[in-house]
Amino acid sequence: MPHFRFRAISPEQTQQLSKPLVDALQEQMGCARGDFTIEHIPTTFFSEGEPAAAWPFIEIFCFDRGQVVQDEIAARVTSLVREVMNVPEQDVAVVFIHFRPENYYDNGVHY
Repeated sequence: MPHFRFRAISPEQTQQLSKPLVDALQEQMGCARGDFTIEHIPTTFFSEGEPAAAWPFIEIFCFDRGQVVQDEIAARVTSLVREVMNVPEQDVAVVFIHFRPENYYDNGVHY
């Protein structure tokens, strides 16, 4: 943990992000490299009854690290996604879902 889920971005782009993302955030998030999970979720968006284009949507599941750190992480993730997509003005949604240590179990033991 932390766990990153990517939607509306290709599997290849998600794979490209996997190393620079951990490089950029490992120290800031205070986690070992092996603690990061990066997942690509294939998805289809709809609008008005038709398939629709969507912008990258990234969910970050983690323990709360405070607003300042969260803002920095969101900015860095947005920048990295734009780089990989080669679209400097790409809209990117980043959503944080915070775990409470007593609700997160690793091998049957909570943090």
